[in-house]
Amino acid sequence: MRKLALALGAVLLFGTGCAGFSFANRGAAMGTLYVDETGSAPGNFTNNDVGTKVGEACASSILGAAVLGDASVQTAANAGGITKIGTVNHHYTNILGVYATFCVIVTGE
Repeated sequence: MRKLALALGAVLLFGTGCAGFSFANRGAAMGTLYVDETGSAPGNFTNNDVGTKVGEACASSILGAAVLGDASVQTAANAGGITKIGTVNHHYTNILGVYATFCVIVTGE
């Protein structure tokens, strides 16, 4: 029982935050316990109008070991039927570093 408690403690100590590192290069905020953040994607600006259509594409990470999904701008635009992109934003959630999601949100026409 003691070995199990030590192993669990080590996983919590060293494993916390791993899922979030999967999306660190996408402009996502880092946090240890919980993150729920929305922001603009850096460097993705256009001169087009915001538009009325919205598309979203998401990817999920489990402990940073497995990342599933397609959170690309193109996939988000296709999901919303957008051919002329107005804005690109993101929504990021991280729970205890165990499970994280990163979604790209595109608006346009």
